[in-house]
Amino acid sequence: MKTTLIILGLLFIYSNAALSADSSTPMLVEKQLFTTENFTTVSGETIAKVDVGWESYGTLNAAKDNVILITHYFSGTSHAAGKYSADDALPGYWDVLIGPGKAIDTNKYYVISSDTLVNANWHDPHVITTGPASTNPATGKPYGLDFPVVTISDFVNVQKRLLDSLGIKKLHAVMGASMGSFQALEWAVQYPEQVERLIHVIGAATMDAWTVAALEKWALPIRLDQNWQQGNYYDKERPLDGVAATMLNITQDAMHPIIYNASFADFNVLDQGALKDIRTLPKLSQTLAERAMARAKTQDANHILYLVRASQLFSAGMQGDLKAALKKVQAKTLLLPATNDLLLRPENVRTLHSTMKELGKDVAIAEIEGGWGHLDGLFSIAPKAQLISEFLED
Repeated sequence: MKTTLIILGLLFIYSNAALSADSSTPMLVEKQLFTTENFTTVSGETIAKVDVGWESYGTLNAAKDNVILITHYFSGTSHAAGKYSADDALPGYWDVLIGPGKAIDTNKYYVISSDTLVNANWHDPHVITTGPASTNPATGKPYGLDFPVVTISDFVNVQKRLLDSLGIKKLHAVMGASMGSFQALEWAVQYPEQVERLIHVIGAATMDAWTVAALEKWALPIRLDQNWQQGNYYDKERPLDGVAATMLNITQDAMHPIIYNASFADFNVLDQGALKDIRTLPKLSQTLAERAMARAKTQDANHILYLVRASQLFSAGMQGDLKAALKKVQAKTLLLPATNDLLLRPENVRTLHSTMKELGKDVAIAEIEGGWGHLDGLFSIAPKAQLISEFLED
């Protein structure tokens, strides 16, 4: 069981674990704050003030054309690589790829990543984001569900303002995994002349009915928690039970049974406690529940609901015509689906590849092999390091 706990502690909800090649000399990074005002969303509402955290790795050159933007996944943050302090337990999630001499070589490239709007990790001290838990300047109280619906395009447009503030007008590449791939593709559609390369990892180009319904399964436990109170819980008890149940759903959806089952080598289906008392959870469920509750304490329930909605509404270009949106892409593109992904299924990315080929785009596809399922985009991506490096150099 000890091994199981270690594994779950590392990967739970896309943890910021990374299989770093060199943990002895960590790249130290610092979270910075970007603020912008009067941001108008795709839904037509204006947010008076937006704060997001960001971090960078490497040095911006004089021409400001060596920039690689990393866009993060659903439950992730801008902490893509390095450590905040040398004694941090783990580096950023793609530390295996980002750093001096690595595939995304910070001796050459200036790598930047920002927290999204409505980032789920509201209670993480290293996260800066604006969302339902933020104070509404019009009322002096948290927005709650009065916060406007936001989309993947809105995430991208905040990032655009951040880059504009730094004088960055061209991206050598944009790369993201899962929900980060949505943002990366949206960058290539919305700002085609600014994006030279696109690396789209364990992602999708548009949502289908199955995925929208699967995402609703993540929102449902929060809505059913009696402490949620239609989002009005900020001066009351938080809906932690609902958030913990959501964490359980996300974890199982993100993992393939191969690794999930291997993580419980000592699993006993005839659990004696569960056999004797219906009120006693099997040891497996107890372990998962403890991990889920620990993770829930860093999350904000409403923020998760807004992230679910942003993902459900995603279609590249936000115009309902995927082929028309893809026609706009000028970036050289590398698609990296995971063969065993059960959440954002690889067949949809294969179709994306075919469609882009038909449109005459410069696009390649290489599947990530592994037993983690969706999480292969984090834990099994190291074998693609050389391919990524060559793609960035070409």
